Amino acid sequence: MVSRIVSRMRPVTAAVLRSPEGPFELADLQLEDPRPDEVVVRTVAAGICGTDLEFASMMATPVVLGHEGAGVVEQVGADVSDLVVGDRVTMTFARCGTCRPCSARAFAYCERFWEYNFIGTRPDGSTALRDGDGTPVNGHFLGQSSFASHTLAKRTSVVRVPDAMDLSVSAPFGCGFQTGAGGVLNVLRPAPGSSIAVFGAGAVGAAALAAARIAGCGTIIAVDVADSRREQALALGATHAIDAGEGLAERVRDLADGGVDFAIDTTGRAEVLRAAVEALAPLGTCGVVGVGASAEMSFEWRSVLNGRTITGIIAGGGVPEEFLPQLIDLHLEGRFPVDTLLTRFPFADINEAIAELRVGRVGKAVLTFE
Repeated sequence: MVSRIVSRMRPVTAAVLRSPEGPFELADLQLEDPRPDEVVVRTVAAGICGTDLEFASMMATPVVLGHEGAGVVEQVGADVSDLVVGDRVTMTFARCGTCRPCSARAFAYCERFWEYNFIGTRPDGSTALRDGDGTPVNGHFLGQSSFASHTLAKRTSVVRVPDAMDLSVSAPFGCGFQTGAGGVLNVLRPAPGSSIAVFGAGAVGAAALAAARIAGCGTIIAVDVADSRREQALALGATHAIDAGEGLAERVRDLADGGVDFAIDTTGRAEVLRAAVEALAPLGTCGVVGVGASAEMSFEWRSVLNGRTITGIIAGGGVPEEFLPQLIDLHLEGRFPVDTLLTRFPFADINEAIAELRVGRVGKAVLTFE
C-alpha cells in the first residue's frame, strides 16, 4: 500500500476575492504547513500595490492577493536552516532559481516568473489555502498572498529585517519601493550631477525620486497630474514638479537644458511613456516600470534613432536579499524617507483602503494586522 503524506492545516483569516468585481471578503481559511523550502509568516502589515488591483480582474477566483507583506516567522520548512521562529521579515516575489537569468542572479527576470507568481498556485498546480469546506482557494500571488493573517512563502522570497525597522514601513519595500528605487540605483545608475525625470509620482515614482536624490542627481523632475503628489515629490527631493499635459516632453527638455539623461515611466500609459522618451537628451535612457492602461507602446522613429535607449525594469532589477537590506539601511539613516507616503488601515478595512487608493487620497495604503 502506498502511504500518503497529509499536510496539517492552520486556521487563518484572509481577504478573499470571490469575483473579479470584488469586494474583498474576510473569511476563515486553512493554510498548509510549509514544505521543506517554505516558511509561514504571521503577517504584521501588507501594502496595497497597483499590481494587486490590476490582477484582481485577471486571477481565477476565489483568490487571496497581496504581495507587500511583512511579519514574523512562525514556522520553517525542514530545509530552511538560516531563519528561525521569531525572525522579523519582509516578503518579495518568487523565482525558480535555476534558469539562465536566475543563474546570473537576475532573479526579477526569471524565465518562469509568471508561473511562480501569477497563476494562483505553486508551479506544480497545488495551493496551500483551503476554504472552510475544503475547497481549494488560489493564492501564492507574487510568492506570498499576504492579504491574510498568515502567509506561506518560499525561503528565497523572505528577507530578514532589523529590529529597528517598523514592519508597517518595511512591507512596501518588497515591491513598490524596491521597484522605484532599484530602477534608479540598480538599472539606470545615474552619475552625480546628471538629470532625471520621473513620470508618475505615486509610491513607485516617489521611491525613484528619493533614490535619484541619493544618487546625487542635479536635476530631478517629477511629473504628475495630482497637486498633492507633486508637493510630496518636492519634499522627497525633486528639484521641479510639473503637471502632465500639452507639450510635456518639450517642457521637461526645457527644464533639463535640452533633455534629461534618464527618465522613468511608472504610469503604464502609452502617451506618457512616449513623452518620457521624447524628453530624453541624445543617448539618454528611459526605464519602463509601469503596467497600466496601455497594452502597447509606440514611438516615432526619430525618437529613438539618436541613441536613446528604452529598457524594461521588473522589481528594481536587483537581488532582493542584498538590495532590500541596503534600502532599509538608507531609510533608517533618514536618506530614504518613504514612510511619509504611508496611510495605515486596519486589515478589516481593506475595501475602504482600496477605495481611498483608487481616488488618489493616499500615497501608499498599508494594512495592519495588530
